[in-house]
Amino acid sequence: MEGRGSRGRVYGWLLDAPDPEGRSVVGAGRADRWETFMAKSDVTESERSYVNMPDPQSPLDVEPVGGRIGAEIRGIALSGDTDDGTMTAIRAALVRHKVIFFRNQQLDDGEHEAFAARLSRPEAGATAGSRSLIELNSSDGYAADIWHTDQTYMRSPPDATMLRAVVSPRAGGDTLWANTAAAYLDLPDPLKILADNLWGIHNNIFDYAQVFGKDKDDGDEKWLQTHRPTLVEAEHPVVRVHPETGERTLLVGFYMQRFAGLNGSDSRHLMSVLQDHITRPENTVRWRWQVGDVAIWDNRSTQHRAITDFGRQLRVMKRAILAGSTPRGIDGRQSKALKPEPEAQAA
Repeated sequence: MEGRGSRGRVYGWLLDAPDPEGRSVVGAGRADRWETFMAKSDVTESERSYVNMPDPQSPLDVEPVGGRIGAEIRGIALSGDTDDGTMTAIRAALVRHKVIFFRNQQLDDGEHEAFAARLSRPEAGATAGSRSLIELNSSDGYAADIWHTDQTYMRSPPDATMLRAVVSPRAGGDTLWANTAAAYLDLPDPLKILADNLWGIHNNIFDYAQVFGKDKDDGDEKWLQTHRPTLVEAEHPVVRVHPETGERTLLVGFYMQRFAGLNGSDSRHLMSVLQDHITRPENTVRWRWQVGDVAIWDNRSTQHRAITDFGRQLRVMKRAILAGSTPRGIDGRQSKALKPEPEAQAA
């Protein structure tokens, strides 16, 4: 019995209550009733289950962090020679738990790139001296503190992202992730039907001053030319079918501008409704970074955001993005590139 928990309170109330004829339960009859209530309090296998349960067949030491998303994998050094069986188990854990964490890895850039390459094909990066890493440095004003799925303005957004903590604030600077598959399951049926039939327009033109911490009036035209890129736009199903699990996931977030066929006002209202479902606390996990930590997340079934509560403390992360597949809707149709035009993009 759960003692002071809700089940214990219920059973205690029942045991102390009178029977239908007005007699007290206390006494000879209490033992029989106690046995009945104890049988009811036995926890069944289904009652022990929860969305983010570890796979009992996994060879990994997996400790769930949240009830619906996130797990820490222990006892593995990502800098070492990881055998193929372990890599397969890590990929399976990633898909199952949506985001996986490894404490105190202390990788250098080369080891980071090498492990990312074992997982999948990394995209080209921009950090000096590396092929596929991008440095996210708070001293540059970087603050990805808006819920988003990585690069959904592309026809084929990344399948996964691998992030490493190089410098962590003493306090603050955590990251949140949300489970977009669980969010879809929680939608009321009328909203599911609506979402199933919607497509969204995503692009990379947004308020860069807000994201990168630049003053719009500082006159830094060189900075704007560097950070305000050519328009890239894609159309995606709002409900994406995960290619490995078959789960339906919600594909919206910061880069989405509007729903196809809806005006801006209607789109904003409906996006707010879907985002509220995605980012409910029950669907999220929060990670407190330490130097050397690594997080890898499935970009096909998550959103994420940084928490910029660390003031002027330095926060430096390095990121590898893993090439992705083209999303498909529940009707089998694939996402499509809108801008640049598909012909120009292919060239």
